[in-house]
Amino acid sequence: MDQVLPATELDNIQSGIEDLSLKSINAGTSQVVRLVHSTLYDAHKSQASDIHLEMTTSALSIKYRIDGVLTSIGVMQGGDLAEQVISRIKVMSELDIAERRVPQDGRFKISIQGREIDFRVSIMPSIFGEDAVLRILDRQALSDHIEGLTLNQLGFNQAAIASIRRLSSEPYGMLLVTGPTGSGKTTSLYAAISEVNHGHDKIVTIEDPIEYQLPGVLQIPVNEKKGLTFARGLRSILRHDPDKIMVGEIRDAETAQIAIQAALTGHLVFTTVHANNVFDVIGRFSHMGVDPYSFVSALNGIVAQRLVRLLCVHCAVDERPDETLIAESGIPADEVSQFKFRSGKGCGQCRGSGYRGRNAIAEILIRNDEIRELIVAQEPIRRIKEAARNNGTRFLREGALDMVKQGLTSLEEANRVTIVA
Repeated sequence: MDQVLPATELDNIQSGIEDLSLKSINAGTSQVVRLVHSTLYDAHKSQASDIHLEMTTSALSIKYRIDGVLTSIGVMQGGDLAEQVISRIKVMSELDIAERRVPQDGRFKISIQGREIDFRVSIMPSIFGEDAVLRILDRQALSDHIEGLTLNQLGFNQAAIASIRRLSSEPYGMLLVTGPTGSGKTTSLYAAISEVNHGHDKIVTIEDPIEYQLPGVLQIPVNEKKGLTFARGLRSILRHDPDKIMVGEIRDAETAQIAIQAALTGHLVFTTVHANNVFDVIGRFSHMGVDPYSFVSALNGIVAQRLVRLLCVHCAVDERPDETLIAESGIPADEVSQFKFRSGKGCGQCRGSGYRGRNAIAEILIRNDEIRELIVAQEPIRRIKEAARNNGTRFLREGALDMVKQGLTSLEEANRVTIVA
């Protein structure tokens, strides 16, 4: 059940937000301002990626997304107070406080303990009023994280790291990374680019937005209001004498065609596309109208990835799941003894969740002659999967269950992240 936060609770961390100051905005001391400031501070301290402010009939529910999962923080009673909080967020984001019928997007910056933090804001109308979601972007922390970033730091197993390194070291072609929003695709590409960035190649990226700053790399932000789309920017990049190109995301047929042409004309292209696994990527490009022969001629490989939460080392204990859960998870009875089942009880170190931190798992399809022929012939995905497995591809589900076997995560988390085959 959600915790109800009394007004006095807002003062409990007030000493921690004395360094928090809004640029060009008087912080003030009102209850609403203190609630907003303390929430921003606490979310940043908790390493949350998003803050969700959800209005109900007479209250404001506050949730953080931590390690990819929403966590309820508490409920502030009072419909009027909830509306004032949303209005405060709108003022900070320079949005129209009088408009409550259509979605609005904005952003603002604040300083927390001397660090400049970006917040991207989405306001959405609901039956009870308006909800707000704030994406937290600590550029300094990201820059510190990216500096010296390697694939080893992302938690992939050694076989996956070797395959990704091989694909990112090719002289030309296209490396595709796929997965849902928040699965770490951009971080993986940056790690791969950082490892091959030796100063001898011209590396250019086009992104929306630029979340990390890479030394020695020309990074171009998409600006659709000014007409700078992925497709238009990519055309300009090709005239800028690049060796390696990163396209933040392939969203349409035009961008896909240009990226493929770039890969076919001697450039190494790193890019992402939204799909559930490496095989769904083939269908995505087909639906965009991309010629299968051109696609596989440009393709070096596809990486599908997920982020799996790690059990908190402070409260994890050995605990065998219910037999029904084991059976529903598709684990054969003769393999159960290979698993080191564990679960997190929850403690102060993990805010009661039982998990702290995440590791990446990968499903990698490396193109060979057989797979190329199957894709060009538009054979059923089942046959392509069989060929991929024979070529060494391990599926996402297998990667998640490997973590359960090692006692790094729980069976419930493996089932949350991957589909039971």
